[in-house]
Amino acid sequence: MPTKPKSPLLPFGDQQTAPWYGKDILSVKQFSRSDLEYIIDVAHEMRIMVERIGTFDLLKGKILANLFYEPSTRTSSSFMAAMNRLGGAVIPINEVRYSSVAKGESLPDTVRTLECYADVIVLRHPEVGAAAMAAKYCRKPIINAGDGVGEHPTQALLDTFTISEELGRLDDLNITMLGDLKYGRTVHSLARMLTLFKGITLNYVSPEILRMPKDVMDEVAERGIPQTEHTTLKKVLPKTDVLYVTRVQKERFDDPVEYESVKSAYTITPQTMKAAKKRMIVMHPLPRVSEISLDFDDDSRAAYFRQMEYGLYVRMALLAMVLGKA
Repeated sequence: MPTKPKSPLLPFGDQQTAPWYGKDILSVKQFSRSDLEYIIDVAHEMRIMVERIGTFDLLKGKILANLFYEPSTRTSSSFMAAMNRLGGAVIPINEVRYSSVAKGESLPDTVRTLECYADVIVLRHPEVGAAAMAAKYCRKPIINAGDGVGEHPTQALLDTFTISEELGRLDDLNITMLGDLKYGRTVHSLARMLTLFKGITLNYVSPEILRMPKDVMDEVAERGIPQTEHTTLKKVLPKTDVLYVTRVQKERFDDPVEYESVKSAYTITPQTMKAAKKRMIVMHPLPRVSEISLDFDDDSRAAYFRQMEYGLYVRMALLAMVLGKA
């Protein structure tokens, strides 16, 4: 099985000193607090550079293969925009059903083929653990853009960056996660990542059939993070610093009747938010359906579209890091 190559020297610097050069981004479990602080710092610099000059040639000559086995608008576009902003090029593969995969090609063979053309591969796949398997067979860095109901580490990173940019801190926060906590891989990853910070309290609000999985709660509990479970927002909203809303995902349900019973369990409206702090934020990984009213979008606490923009800077940071340019 191939191993990741050692870093060569390039004319502008020594990539061997870049801690993330050639590494895969597969799970939030691989990050320490110092790693997150480093990523946040790099992402903040990317934000400043984009605001000042728009695009630059940091990754000129580098190619990203965007390999998406599931439909995606935001994540796919975000990675493409990130690579373009950095001066690189993209091979977009969003219709996998029309590719050689439809002919029976395995995931290992697909990534081995793409690494012949690209310097880094971003992978979204419906099966848990697919990104880790791809990384075993690929010499180029693999970035996990979501594997089924498992993890979505780059989303958790951009969520963390959003909180940092919006509230100015990552410690001493009361965070409420609302909606589909069973199938929502974004909340699984974020809950794990938040255990790296001090003074965190996590509240889970969901219908009974969409509770946060026990394995995630057990991991969080092992780090000494207080957790509470609720079926309504009433008790926790007034003390919440971050309200993280998730969509009930129809595509994750085998039983349409079960989906219909919970699809509109919660809706955030201006009236709902009268009970919330004036200084707090509402986040959502998007797309939304009916869980946040359009009437709330103009509220200064509505951070979800700013959250999308922050994702661009984080993914620029990650691409630069794994390609040895950060």
